[in-house]
Amino acid sequence: MLPGVGAKTAQRMAFHLLQQDDGGGRQLAAAITQALDNIHQCKQCRMFAEGELCPICANDRRDPALVCVVESPADVMAIEQHTDYRGRYFVLMGHLSPIDGIGPQELGLDVLQQRLAAGTVQELILATGATVEGEATAQYVSGLARNAGAGVTRIAHGVPVGGELEYVDAGTLSQAFSGRRPLE
Repeated sequence: MLPGVGAKTAQRMAFHLLQQDDGGGRQLAAAITQALDNIHQCKQCRMFAEGELCPICANDRRDPALVCVVESPADVMAIEQHTDYRGRYFVLMGHLSPIDGIGPQELGLDVLQQRLAAGTVQELILATGATVEGEATAQYVSGLARNAGAGVTRIAHGVPVGGELEYVDAGTLSQAFSGRRPLE
């Protein structure tokens, strides 16, 4: 049931808990039950939270005029760990995918639209994936932001730091060229 864990690995984990770590298995089960009972979505950004607001939305030192739109809570964690971003977030919990029945309503875009309509968001940073679905989602969300009068930016995509051009795929290289900027 977990991503990245195949049947064989799951079987090894289950056997380990049953054979060697009965207490650990019970602790794991209790922790999962507690998380399922007590964690829900923040009413403002849709990140996981124990209270009404997540710690980021509740932090009055974060800039409410700067909102970064991401696809998942893991994206929030990556940005928090690797950048000095001090704004707030909106977590889509996915991306637009009509073939899978995922439209604007499933992504909570009505909540984002209300936040934009309040007029406090000055810049919406789109940090969705560089996939076809991620790009379509970014385009849709940028329309909502523009209609509400908020500025829209997109995170850069392209050649990774330390990457060699000869090993970069065609789509990444094309994106890097189209997104080039002046050297300062």
